[in-house]
Amino acid sequence: MDEEGVGEGISAAEQLAAIGQAVITTDPDGVIVYWNAAAERLYGWTAAEAVGRHIEDVTVPEVGQDVAAAIMAALRAGVPWSGGFPVRRKDGSTFPALVTDAGVYREGTIVGIVGVSTNLGSAIRPLLERSTDAALLLRHDAVIVYASPAVETLFGWDDDSLVGTSVVDLLHAEDRADLARLLDDVVTHPGAHLPVEVRVRAFEDWRWAEAAFTNLLDDPMVRGVVCNLRPSPARVAIELAEQRARQLETALRTRLVIELAKGVLVGRHGVGPDEAFCSLRSYARSHHLSVHDVCQRVVDGEDLVEPPAADA
Repeated sequence: MDEEGVGEGISAAEQLAAIGQAVITTDPDGVIVYWNAAAERLYGWTAAEAVGRHIEDVTVPEVGQDVAAAIMAALRAGVPWSGGFPVRRKDGSTFPALVTDAGVYREGTIVGIVGVSTNLGSAIRPLLERSTDAALLLRHDAVIVYASPAVETLFGWDDDSLVGTSVVDLLHAEDRADLARLLDDVVTHPGAHLPVEVRVRAFEDWRWAEAAFTNLLDDPMVRGVVCNLRPSPARVAIELAEQRARQLETALRTRLVIELAKGVLVGRHGVGPDEAFCSLRSYARSHHLSVHDVCQRVVDGEDLVEPPAADA
């Protein structure tokens, strides 16, 4: 067959069925009228099960109901929509989808809505999961549509429960207003933005994190804002320095108490420093106490330790 004849006799339905992405068509009210093979694989519903049902009953989880309503309203007004959106499979599980919806019009009147969707997690996971940072993909309104597994390791978050919630909810109340202003700037300026420090809820506490935002709303593979989060390097360095200082201070105090206790025994029993320390350590072991505690009690005036034996 020549090249011109290859497409002869191929119906539109056959062409849509061959597309690797899920293609779903609804009437203006959202009732499904077409569901291709890729939609069956992606959502788990057969075409026979899906056609005739409302799209919200089949693919839209509770966390996406308000956004779905806004999308439908925009499409009826003639405005196409594209972006990340949490969707639901037949088994009830959810996943982030990259969805592009457009209205089908006849003489200026909407007669249907066609949507193309793919698993956004599968598309961007190879890019985001290689990073040691926690990665969130946000819509323009700061709602999370994807969270990388590193969010649990670094901050104790469950990646599935984050989808459909606002990133603002993860922040300390005092940092929310500043971040809201930053996000307003991020969504209006494509590309990478300078990182900022924010306090985030992590492991039942608040921790400082460095957040870097990249506006990829115009990228057809992403259609969102990537937020990379990691424990703040500056704050981590300060905390380590403070921890080391506390450890050094504790070690010095312990050494001072030991030397003072040895001095007490030297003066009290007329023994040498080494003999005094052996007596303190022996008492601590026999009474299941730390040497520091025994020394502190001796310094405080308690007469705990017996005079060393003459052959000690």
